[in-house]
Amino acid sequence: MAEYLSLLDPGALLRACPGGIAQGLIWGIMALGVYFTFRILDLADLTVDGSFATGGAVCIMLIVQGWNPELALVVCCLTGIVAGIVTGLLHTKLGIPAILAGILTQISLYSINLNIMGKANQAINAGTVSLRITSNALLLWRTIGISAAVALALIAILYCYLGTENGCAFRATGNNQAMSRAQGINVDRMKIIGLALSNGLVALSGGMLSQYQGFADVNMGRGAIVIGLAAVIIGEVLGELIVGKRMNYFLRLVFIVLGGIVYYLVYVLVLWLKFPANDMKLLTAIVVAIFLAVPYLQKRRRNSFRHAGQLAARQDREEVSGDAET
Repeated sequence: MAEYLSLLDPGALLRACPGGIAQGLIWGIMALGVYFTFRILDLADLTVDGSFATGGAVCIMLIVQGWNPELALVVCCLTGIVAGIVTGLLHTKLGIPAILAGILTQISLYSINLNIMGKANQAINAGTVSLRITSNALLLWRTIGISAAVALALIAILYCYLGTENGCAFRATGNNQAMSRAQGINVDRMKIIGLALSNGLVALSGGMLSQYQGFADVNMGRGAIVIGLAAVIIGEVLGELIVGKRMNYFLRLVFIVLGGIVYYLVYVLVLWLKFPANDMKLLTAIVVAIFLAVPYLQKRRRNSFRHAGQLAARQDREEVSGDAET
């Protein structure tokens, strides 16, 4: 044990934290997209594993062709919107279940991404391209600032949208489709809008990550849905613990981005503890399971008859001891 602890360098952990924060912010933007389908629209959308890689592939190839990196991110977002619309049309117009429609689009995007890049991965020459989002250790805090500004701007836009008439219709669709349809809301249109918005954010995040790491890979979106869900769940649990009932939609979106940061800081901590990299998926599943269980266990503890009985017994003992003292 002493030999193992001697291998752990606290300085190395501190030096790795800025990189974890930067990646957490980027993945937090992806988690915002997952939140819109998973929580608000109540749909299990697996398109994100494909649209995330599509955003990265499009961004890298446009930069290679000489495009401005910021403009390339806008195109990434548009490609993700198109992918979401395709999933929405498969689901609403062809009657394919949402989860299967997402899988079909995801599989199609794998081939599309290969055709976009011409090979399994594509890198850019960082020496010839000036990137504002980069993993360069000297520019990490600039990357963090830009990513945080983008995340806050998106949160503000999404919060304003949810307060509009269309946004209220969107939320109502996820809450109760039958009642929404009875109120004259075009449920199919709301689903398509939600899937397009979600995958647009996911593809934007993929483009930002490809700039950060300097390359895009056809498999870079594999498991993205798990990371997105982990960020959503961690953010919701932290929000409930810190803010409680005062948490509105704006704070909820903020905590989802913070959930992405927490997830990646845990990732950095696990790597610092010298855990095998092959076990990261297992550790991810454990972390998500823990955060999923926390709200349930808290609710069970508050509503448990056993807890009520223990509380009543404690009160009886206090009353008896008080009578004995008098």
